[in-house]
Amino acid sequence: MQSIDKLLLENKAWVYETLFDDPEYFSRLAITQEPEFLWIGCSDSRVPANKITGTHPGELFVHRNIANVVMADDLNVLSVIDYAVAHLKVKHVIVCGHYGCGGVKAAMTNRSFGILDKWLLNIKNVYEANRQEIDALDDPEARADLLVEHNVKQQVINISKTATMQTAWQHNNLPQIHGWVYGIKDGLLKQIYRAIKPAEDF
Repeated sequence: MQSIDKLLLENKAWVYETLFDDPEYFSRLAITQEPEFLWIGCSDSRVPANKITGTHPGELFVHRNIANVVMADDLNVLSVIDYAVAHLKVKHVIVCGHYGCGGVKAAMTNRSFGILDKWLLNIKNVYEANRQEIDALDDPEARADLLVEHNVKQQVINISKTATMQTAWQHNNLPQIHGWVYGIKDGLLKQIYRAIKPAEDF
């Protein structure tokens, strides 16, 4: 059996087990989605949002890209944020990076990664803004992990400056924006930053 066929087989097994436990599960899920959380995470296959948070389908609205970047000209992520905040009325936006992030490590080098170079420029800018603090560390892994944290903080700030968030905050104090980092080595989530007020208050 090919690995791709195994995925289809596993899907059938999951459906069977789910219906066995809850016969109305899919019919109930199909009616609507009312997630409380928007998750903006890294595309890394080792960081499955639902798994590490113990949430089920319908509880997390998810967007993932390399190194969990939020750019002012990225219509993809901006559309996700707008739909989640303005239409789904999520109460929390979570930006989750992870230690050992390949995108962050790549941004710390002078190598060219082809089409990725323009994307990595966003992280390189975060590196330059915090270079003195980061380069003061002797351990290369520790330097990369600190940049991971600074990158998460910057993306929280970027989200707070979007028109969608500014409009939402003018009408109420939601959603809150949280900056988390996931430890692949221990499986734990760590909160490192939070925004609960308009960007001009930072």
